[in-house]
Amino acid sequence: MNKQAKIYIAGHRGLAGSAIVRELQQQGYDNLICRTHAELDLEDAQATLQFFQQEKPEIVFLAAAKVGGIHANNSYPVEFLMSNLLIEANICRAAYSSGVKRLLFLGSSCIYPRDCPQPIKEEYLLTGALEATNRPYALAKIAGIEMCWSYNRQYGTQWLAAMPTNLYGQGDNYDLQNSHVLPALIRKIHEAKQANASEVVLWGSGTPKREFLYVDDLANALVFLASLNDETYAELVNPAQCPVINVGTGEDLTIRSLADTIAQVIDYTGKFVHDTSKPDGTMRKVLDVSKLKALGWQAHVNLREGIALTYEAFKQVTAN
Repeated sequence: MNKQAKIYIAGHRGLAGSAIVRELQQQGYDNLICRTHAELDLEDAQATLQFFQQEKPEIVFLAAAKVGGIHANNSYPVEFLMSNLLIEANICRAAYSSGVKRLLFLGSSCIYPRDCPQPIKEEYLLTGALEATNRPYALAKIAGIEMCWSYNRQYGTQWLAAMPTNLYGQGDNYDLQNSHVLPALIRKIHEAKQANASEVVLWGSGTPKREFLYVDDLANALVFLASLNDETYAELVNPAQCPVINVGTGEDLTIRSLADTIAQVIDYTGKFVHDTSKPDGTMRKVLDVSKLKALGWQAHVNLREGIALTYEAFKQVTAN
């Protein structure tokens, strides 16, 4: 990418979007376009089209989405399906009509079948049933991938769909009802330490295994992909293949081990008890990231370091 390229980051206030902005600025890109939800409702097709035709960005990072954990997905399936479908459809249509050169669509590892082989390769998409607890969200993200591929096939666009593993880091959501597991555990364990509580209740059995990626590593990977030379990038978005690439560490651990690591960072010495009436979700989910590594990228921030950085950010948020 040219340092003066006009770049639009959809969802720039979210966990992933804000990290993309930080990464771009750090690398010297200063022609960034950002709009808050109040300034531009991406679920409004006409407003989105008008924005793209007026601004004409060259590069788009599509990080805008309605996201949440198991509880949120179970409680608001219509919103998770409808909002994400509308955002994707409106941005894709507007990006094509305004001549966007490269678009990176941010998906999720939940697009893959619940019981597919591990580690998960990109070609496992649509080879089995999805995890029921987040199926509406997963289906919306699968539709976004298909949209990118369809535009590439029909119109010769160069749109890439990046599938990150579970993200965490600065700018996360720590709401206990609607957040993902890692930030929820940070808040739970922090509050337990503050209250001198002797135990913390963990949802589920603690045995499911998950992979976690520090969000600034994701942003670095996305800018790396968007900056690939024309020949290499063209291979990734070849219309003959689904333009999906996994982004992660390729390593996982149990939820219980995650809780133990967070407790060590926070210096909490109480015990954990498991509420097995709560759902576990998929038992194991770790991505095969060999495709991305072959291009020359790998994660830089290890889990303990990332949790420590996230905890410091959490304390700053709660102190304000």
